[in-house]
Amino acid sequence: MVTTRASLHTLGCRLNQAETSILGEGLRRKGFELVEFGQPTDLLVLNTCAVTEDAERTSRYLIRKTLKHSPHAFIAVTGCYAQTGMERLKQQTGIDLIVGHQFKLDLPAYLPPANELRKRSIAEIRHTKTIARGDFELPHFAESDSTRALLKVQDGCSAMCSFCIIPFARGHERSRTFEDIQREVEVLAARGYREVVLTGVNIGQYAHQGRNFCSLLRWFDQGTDFERIRISSIEPTTVNEELLDFLASSKKLCPYLHIPLQSGDDQILQAMNRRHTIKAYTKLIELALMKIPDLGLGTDLLVGFPGETETAFRNTLAMATDLPFSYLHIFPYSPRTGTAAMRLKQRVPSASVKKRIDLLIGLDRAKRLTFHNKQIGKTVSVLFEAGTRDVYRFGTTPNFTRVGIADSGDFQNQILPVTIRAATDRCTFGHVGPSQQANYALATR
Repeated sequence: MVTTRASLHTLGCRLNQAETSILGEGLRRKGFELVEFGQPTDLLVLNTCAVTEDAERTSRYLIRKTLKHSPHAFIAVTGCYAQTGMERLKQQTGIDLIVGHQFKLDLPAYLPPANELRKRSIAEIRHTKTIARGDFELPHFAESDSTRALLKVQDGCSAMCSFCIIPFARGHERSRTFEDIQREVEVLAARGYREVVLTGVNIGQYAHQGRNFCSLLRWFDQGTDFERIRISSIEPTTVNEELLDFLASSKKLCPYLHIPLQSGDDQILQAMNRRHTIKAYTKLIELALMKIPDLGLGTDLLVGFPGETETAFRNTLAMATDLPFSYLHIFPYSPRTGTAAMRLKQRVPSASVKKRIDLLIGLDRAKRLTFHNKQIGKTVSVLFEAGTRDVYRFGTTPNFTRVGIADSGDFQNQILPVTIRAATDRCTFGHVGPSQQANYALATR
């Protein structure tokens, strides 16, 4: 029997990754055999990102690349770029189906049966300008490719930051029904996942039938068998003292937060239409670290926003230096059609943007090394991933420290104690338990 191959690829955030897993499950149910992206395929489902121009450019490149090794492949494009850049995608040769966010998770239903898949002369469009605001349920539940299960609990954003296309791509804030979350938790628990990552666009705004994000976390802590519960990126205005107290007291909730800052200058924050000030953000971080001393703390920084003077950037650099971040995610400003920032005239020269990004990349490496060095000598619990890389097995701690051990055992999905003995800016190295003296080495790449 000839099988029809399908590959999926994700650009962008953890929420996109979670949704790609759901799409993959839908393709399996429709009779497709999933193959690794980049291998010859009969179908490509590309889950796109529109946060930056570079992400859009990458999407177009990956379509062309796939058609080179699989010229007859049916190309289905979904995600944020399919929502905001539908007109541009219609002009690209080789695309057969474009599915906007309103219909995204139903994409497998719009495909012909696996044995009838054929390329089209004109792309079929499934797209609406607006996206329904009601609470939602998922069509089915998926198995993550990662050791950690990604669980979508929220979608959309109503904050309207002036640089951000996501409210146009994903619509207003809405929450997944609690009953549907419960159903997926039962499935994930039966599959043996030990850590779950809660994902969403503005996850702290979760609200369903009187249950807010903190009460949802309490249910995960007390009503599920997961050993670890991790929060994905969360806006500073939605991190309150109740959440921090629970993070400090819970034995399951991972001591880890990714809280976007974007800029360390109040005037730029105001122009960005961000809802926090430098003082409020600093106070929040200080309170979080007081309550959770071993907190893993990440942030996003946007460089080159219109009007970002050298002084404004230096304020960002100083704040990022002073606060004990364990890592930085750094992005150049990318003009997005329809956003308020498009009307701003004071564009920063690309040479200045590159110079500023290079400075922050250097700071990021220093921050990672400092954080990793602080772990040396500690014995920490590590959830191990599948496979090896350069003879090392890797996993993560609750505070999101990456740990490698040199060992031949198959530790996939096991949580084991590891004593940290060495560190680089990329990860830490150690050995399992006090009696197993596994070799370790520094990674210089």
